[in-house]
Amino acid sequence: MDAPISETTRQLTGITRRYWKVGGAALILILIALAYWYVSHARQSGASYTTAAVAYGDVTQTVSANGTLNPVIEVNVGSQVSGTVQKLYADFNSRVHKGQVLCVLDPTLFKAQVAQSLASLHSAEANLELAVVNEQRLQKLQSSGYAAQSDLDQAAATRKSAQAQVELATAQLRHDQTNLAYTVIRSPVDGVVINRVIDVGQTVAASFQTPTLFVIGQNLRNMQIDVTVDEADIGQIKAGQAANFTVDAYPERKFSGRVTQIRLNPTIVQNVVTYDVVIGVDNRDELLLPGMTAYVNVVVQQLHHVLLVPNAALRVRIPGAGPAPAQQGEITASSGIVYVYLDGKLRSVAVKTGASDGKQTEIASGDLREGERVVVGFASPEQAAKRHPFQLF
Repeated sequence: MDAPISETTRQLTGITRRYWKVGGAALILILIALAYWYVSHARQSGASYTTAAVAYGDVTQTVSANGTLNPVIEVNVGSQVSGTVQKLYADFNSRVHKGQVLCVLDPTLFKAQVAQSLASLHSAEANLELAVVNEQRLQKLQSSGYAAQSDLDQAAATRKSAQAQVELATAQLRHDQTNLAYTVIRSPVDGVVINRVIDVGQTVAASFQTPTLFVIGQNLRNMQIDVTVDEADIGQIKAGQAANFTVDAYPERKFSGRVTQIRLNPTIVQNVVTYDVVIGVDNRDELLLPGMTAYVNVVVQQLHHVLLVPNAALRVRIPGAGPAPAQQGEITASSGIVYVYLDGKLRSVAVKTGASDGKQTEIASGDLREGERVVVGFASPEQAAKRHPFQLF
């Protein structure tokens, strides 16, 4: 009898263990389902939202653009005559004054031309003197009846032609003397040599166009930034607006400037329209150099003590929490929806927006009050777990 009882006991024990395993697995599944329901319910009820307070503050709206630093006046110094560079009197970064000699071209050929023109002038003057004497002699003979009037007229014409030849030779001499003077290249302005294009011994050819020999920045203490602004933002830019900018050379320092000009000539590249905006910069310490890239923010609007919400609050969308079309109206670029969280409930609010600095936006109108909390995002699972005492693990 003992053997059959023992076998039966073992069978019952195995069955019991299987039931316990099945029941335990079912319990775990139930707990997981309860946890999922709880977290979902918590999210729907607003318990898993992150919020921020509506508050009064200051906001500065800017338009960002990149540009290049340049001298206000940049002069390309060239040559009107061809020749070989004989001497250099200025180099890179040289400070020069108006009229100062920068370089000299070989004047040998031009001096020869001046000498030739001078000789031609002397010859023309001699011919003129002879023509005048002949005319005077014929005048006396004609008055005494010993010369015909036609001879006197011919002598007068010869004298006038000789006078014209003197004037022509004089003009040619001045032309050649001017070309000789052009072999000495002088600075047209006070400034700093930014670039030197030529070297001693180099031949300058000015046959078809004026070659550039030097580039002079007239005054590096006053510079300008030429920035390109998109057509969508150009309407906000006005002359006189303040601007601040940074350069890669001094990343920790902010420089200031002011809009001086909005140029009307558009630039169109692949159907993208931009306009050139000029920003004047005081560079009295001369830290800023020509050609530096400037990252500019033009201040287009600055408001104080206005109602502000984080920009994230305007980007949140919660299904089932509004807005009601009949109540909220059409949402445009200058309007939006925020969700106020109070006592575990959500309330959607239609607002009109104003200036924005990229982080906060002005609320121009809407049923919002200081201190109310608006939804700016969803809490992470870790944050949600910290908020709720009910935890499975």
